[in-house]
Amino acid sequence: MEKHIFNIPNISCGHCVMAIKNELTEIKGIVTVEGNPAEKQITVEWDAPLTLDRIQDFLKDINYPATT
Repeated sequence: MEKHIFNIPNISCGHCVMAIKNELTEIKGIVTVEGNPAEKQITVEWDAPLTLDRIQDFLKDINYPATT
């Protein structure tokens, strides 16, 4: 299992975190998604074959691009 903290400047509230969580949990391989709107971050845990790049691409597709 892999884990990464994504910085997402577009997060402005708890609703944004829930929207991201709802979208990401639909992807096969996502284990957990937690967010902190105050810090504009989400933490994602996933299993292979899902990759960091694929998650970043998906975040961009749903208008929450990650800066790291």
